[in-house]
Amino acid sequence: MFRIYLFIGLLLPSFLFGQATQKPLIEASNGMVVTTHPIASQIGLDILKKGGNAIDAAVAVNFALAVCHPAAGNIGGGGFLVYRTAKGKAYTLDYREMAPLSSSRDMYLDSTGQVVPGKSFVGIHSVGVPGSVAGMEAMHKRLGKLAWEELVQPAVDLARKGVVLTGKEARGLNRNRADFMKYNPGRAYMVKADSTQWVEGELFIQSDLANTLERILKFKSKGFYQGETADLFVKEMEHQGGIITHRDLKSYKAIWRKPLISQYKQYSIIGMPPPSSGGVAIGQLFSMIKPYPLARWGAQSDSTIQVMIEAERRVYADRAKWLGDPDFVKVPLNELLDSNYLAQRMQNMQFEKATKSSDVSAGAFPGYESPETTHYSIVDKDGNAVAITTTLNNSYGSKVFVGGAGFLLNDEMDDFSAKAGVPNLYGLVGTKANEIQPRKRMLSSMTPTIVTEGDKLRLVVGTPGGSTIITSVFQVMLNSIVFGMNMQQAVEYPRFHHQWLPDLTRYEAKRFDEAQLGRLKAKGYELNATSSIGLVEGIYILPNGKYQGGADSRGDDTALGY
Repeated sequence: MFRIYLFIGLLLPSFLFGQATQKPLIEASNGMVVTTHPIASQIGLDILKKGGNAIDAAVAVNFALAVCHPAAGNIGGGGFLVYRTAKGKAYTLDYREMAPLSSSRDMYLDSTGQVVPGKSFVGIHSVGVPGSVAGMEAMHKRLGKLAWEELVQPAVDLARKGVVLTGKEARGLNRNRADFMKYNPGRAYMVKADSTQWVEGELFIQSDLANTLERILKFKSKGFYQGETADLFVKEMEHQGGIITHRDLKSYKAIWRKPLISQYKQYSIIGMPPPSSGGVAIGQLFSMIKPYPLARWGAQSDSTIQVMIEAERRVYADRAKWLGDPDFVKVPLNELLDSNYLAQRMQNMQFEKATKSSDVSAGAFPGYESPETTHYSIVDKDGNAVAITTTLNNSYGSKVFVGGAGFLLNDEMDDFSAKAGVPNLYGLVGTKANEIQPRKRMLSSMTPTIVTEGDKLRLVVGTPGGSTIITSVFQVMLNSIVFGMNMQQAVEYPRFHHQWLPDLTRYEAKRFDEAQLGRLKAKGYELNATSSIGLVEGIYILPNGKYQGGADSRGDDTALGY
């Protein structure tokens, strides 16, 4: 059916629509590292300058972030790698956390069948079997260049000698002081003994973590999943009534999966397949918006924003029903990414009024049954590209430390559906596809993404942000490849988010024109202001081969190149 598009353009001064870029655009010719912390970015860049490749830098960055960015950097969590070689070969590695062997579908329900508040996202019962260290070893073994010891040593030194706290990191530690004490009785990890507050510029030393990292340096993943660290891990579980055992740790394996590649015009989008929902969602979103002339309308137009909101609404409805661990459930990837199906999903969209989420359900296919993460993007001198998103789930994960080992444990069990239709920490709902089963990997919103144009590398991008990860990556990709913004402008641009349920659109306060917000409200969109959405780290590769780094001013994000 032919559509008549309603175009309402906004001829607004830029200051009305969003803040000016706060960080400079960084360009380089030989390598680029963009992470959420300046120290981690510097360590990654140092590895590149030593002759390491993008994978080497990624491993070093991961361990450094476990020290300098404990809210999300980790060895007690998990993540996803999307990797493309300079010759065009793509890889994806799943080192997502797993449900313990003693877990069960109803483990977070009380005797009446209701979800026990908080049990799945804080404390010892929220912890999944970590995958980060296994993931680092797997990617280094297959694709790395430098010696393992060279990559882990900077993190050991950082933990032993201390990291200078940024203002953001100091505030995060102070804000979580009560939880650290509550869930770690008798310990003082990340809590000052004299009860004073951490301050910016203060030296933060983590001796137990340094010892754990030294064991990883000497024995690789066996230094985490076996031996002293594993003993301390299981002791912590037994002490607090957790269920992860030596058998859980020893049996963990990272999995190489087939990359999920979707198309948008002349671009190929390389994403992570399930149990990440990111690759599927990004492919769906770009297919849904393809018929609409967004480039002509512009990033600021009402029509552009409506198309994006309505596409996001429908994609999250599909996510809730169909996506889960492909080793346990049949995920209809081909059907979900079919262009005819996605065109049909958008047929009932109207520019005159908002669609109600109550009128949108997941698509049906015959034969089928029914905020805190971190990302880093790296490109080396040869053009090998890494996009990694890793997480503890909530900020500082479960708030539980492994006594004597000094690292935080994740609260990833909350990413399962504790009960069908009941929202998790991020308001996401799920169904049977994402129910808890032993050794199953929980569904994730993490969306590490690499984009090519023909045979040329064009974009490497990702972000933290819980349920907002997918929409943040989607919008930054649009800003770059459709609206022509440079990488720094693309990550700074105001963002919004819709996830089907609850039926509301979150937007960044004071960064959108009030008149535009009024017009959207008049059409029936429920709007909810929030302070910020996402912390995007991106690299754009110019036609001349130079790298542009975009580091989000919403955080301590830092782009460094040479």
